[in-house]
Amino acid sequence: MQAELILDARNATGESPVWSAQEQALYWVDIPAGRLHRWSPLDDCTQSWQAPQMLACIASFGDGSWLAGMEDGLYRVRPQDDGSLASGLLSAVAHLRPNMRFNDGRCDRQGRFWAGTMFMDMGQAAVVGSLYRYDAEQRDPLAAQMDSMIVPNGLGFSPDGRIMYLSDSHPDVQKIWAFDYDTDSGTPRNRRLFVDMSQHPGRPDGAAVDADGCYWICGNDAGLIHRFTPEGKLDRSLAVPVKKPAMCAFGGRDLDTLFVTSIRPAGDVSDQPLAGGVFALRPGVQGIEETPFG
Repeated sequence: MQAELILDARNATGESPVWSAQEQALYWVDIPAGRLHRWSPLDDCTQSWQAPQMLACIASFGDGSWLAGMEDGLYRVRPQDDGSLASGLLSAVAHLRPNMRFNDGRCDRQGRFWAGTMFMDMGQAAVVGSLYRYDAEQRDPLAAQMDSMIVPNGLGFSPDGRIMYLSDSHPDVQKIWAFDYDTDSGTPRNRRLFVDMSQHPGRPDGAAVDADGCYWICGNDAGLIHRFTPEGKLDRSLAVPVKKPAMCAFGGRDLDTLFVTSIRPAGDVSDQPLAGGVFALRPGVQGIEETPFG
């Protein structure tokens, strides 16, 4: 299956793609650049807005504004005509040490926002990452729901919302876990190993869940997107023309397109000139519309 280049975006770290069914447009971020991007397939038009901090993950409020995980907390941001993002702090986070930021994040099927934090220098393998839950009644500061992680990633929820998926993408860990998820209280329980990614090509990065309940995970460093069944069995692997796919999301009018953002490493990328681009795959399955926050 051939991956289609949607945009030669050259993002340093393209992450958190979210399809807006209301606008029929794809949003995503470039983390270190602190930029929110929007691409419309109707006119092939791209727009970008600048945040005041690194911008790691987003979820829609459904009114044109976005919940954004940045460096020191969760913000509500709204694109402005001058190319900026008006931002207001929703909830601060008490990091365990300096030089941390949010990483992967998304809403559960009930509209609660989940996001993890990490130490920016992955080379230190600092076990200071935590996972947070934020809902409309949340008050400062955010309270960690899980801790002792290096790079929390790969958040996803089954179609009925009763299974939560979470990974740690650091090379020292490379595991994906599944949890039973209480949809009333927003509480994950019964953590168990879902996939040991050290047995498959690529480190686990961002993920999506399709309408069949299968879990799609970007195989960072391997240029692959893997699909695992609800039983944790590898079903298929699709290639993209870059080494570091970062996160995937279903979109398109029929939610049958898998959009993939990617990372453009510093230095020589002559062997992967499209690194940092945004790609589209048509895997023959449908996804699930993302639940807006709240």
